[in-house]
Amino acid sequence: MVLYSIIMFLSAVPMIKISIAIYQGKTDLIHDYHQTKVTDKAAYGKAFGKALFVVSLSLLLSGIISLFGDSEVISMIAVAVLFIGLFIGIAWIIAVQRKYNKGIF
Repeated sequence: MVLYSIIMFLSAVPMIKISIAIYQGKTDLIHDYHQTKVTDKAAYGKAFGKALFVVSLSLLLSGIISLFGDSEVISMIAVAVLFIGLFIGIAWIIAVQRKYNKGIF
């Protein structure tokens, strides 16, 4: 499970950096196609950054949980936390896209 933790940490760190940058207003990190109808870029960046931060935290938390042991139960919990966090984060990103871009695409 140490390898899993390393992979999760290495994935979480860039995602956290990107989510903070988007939250601070660097919406150019999001593809232009997803911003065609956005009028309030600052609010859009903050909302999108928060949603992406949830995805990042799920990676980080899953990696931390997997360090608690090599049992099957710990592995299942770590993967469950990962999938639940990804689902919540992606659902939040879809909600942000619908609100600010008037649709997903």
